[in-house]
Amino acid sequence: MVGSGGREHALAWSLSRSGDLDELHAAPGNPGIAALAHCHPVRADDQSALVSLARELRTDLVVVGPEAPLVAGLADELRHRGIGVFGPSAAAARIEGSKSFAKEVMDAAGVPTAQRLPIARPPCVLKLDGLAAGKGVWVCRSQDELDSALEVAEASGQPFHVEELLEGPELSLFALAAGESAVGFPPARDYKRIGDGDTGSNTGGMGSFSPLSDVPDEDAAEILETVHLPVLRELVLRDTPFQGLLYAGLMRTDDGLRVIEFNCRFGDPETQSLLPRLDCALLPLLAGDLSQQPEVADRAAVTIVLSGGEYPERADQGTPIEGIESAEATGALVFHAGTALHDGQLVTNGGRILNVVGVGETVSEARTAAYEATAHIHFAGMHFRRDIAANV
Repeated sequence: MVGSGGREHALAWSLSRSGDLDELHAAPGNPGIAALAHCHPVRADDQSALVSLARELRTDLVVVGPEAPLVAGLADELRHRGIGVFGPSAAAARIEGSKSFAKEVMDAAGVPTAQRLPIARPPCVLKLDGLAAGKGVWVCRSQDELDSALEVAEASGQPFHVEELLEGPELSLFALAAGESAVGFPPARDYKRIGDGDTGSNTGGMGSFSPLSDVPDEDAAEILETVHLPVLRELVLRDTPFQGLLYAGLMRTDDGLRVIEFNCRFGDPETQSLLPRLDCALLPLLAGDLSQQPEVADRAAVTIVLSGGEYPERADQGTPIEGIESAEATGALVFHAGTALHDGQLVTNGGRILNVVGVGETVSEARTAAYEATAHIHFAGMHFRRDIAANV
């Protein structure tokens, strides 16, 4: 497994519970993943070293967590050497790597999405074309917000475009895809803003939950038919078939569902709320067995992201972390997102530090469990939203 964040810890946790697993290795992994897998000091962006490691270990399957290695062609290099991989080719990963390409594909496939605007005028949304770790989008309701966004976008050196501002609740739907076939996970919802009430800067995600009261699990099949499958067929027509996880970020507007964006990998932190709901082994699904839908239990999960005090402006490094064992003793799951070990002490090592996941029969029960576990964890400057899955 390639990666080192909370999503990858959740994937490692789920994979480690699969009966068909012989050995689990991670590159580079993190202190939490190290309890489940053999970790190797190889960066997720070191393509040649990853390929060499996979060959040395005689790996049957490589699961790529982050988007950047996929966009850079890691899956192509592995397949070229006969190594199984869960993740799309570089050509297919452009669905996330280039928003203009994604718009072109959606237009050709007849998938409803926000319309591009010829002139930047509020209200609107400004989007960088390439990868930006979930932070390349600006919602501009005023001219001042638009001016500020344009200044940052122009300084990024990336192309960008302007599109209409859609209104409504967002949701994520993941599909395991192979060519023109796909099976879906239940819908989930994440929280992108740093502050309560969806205020402040955009982030990589401050929490998530599943199931949703407004888009029940049963709606996943219909969404697949209208969103994912037309895009998969269009990619096949372009000789760039998609194999891996096709993630649609959606908005439920007054005019129906609209696609905000596509991603080419598991979402973070939605994955942390979805995998604890599975009642089946994850490994066969990632290995390509799409003969049946993922079995989902009738339970809920809520994820709280704990970040450094200055996230998303800057990361936090070297701050001691306490209380994880106490949090886990409540029955919650704690996934490491940005941690390291220094002289045996667990410390911060990133922007988003930990993901605390509560599970219960209802979203309300899961939310209570997540926040009760969070209360046991402490590090200087620790920040988290207090309204994840509230009033749902």
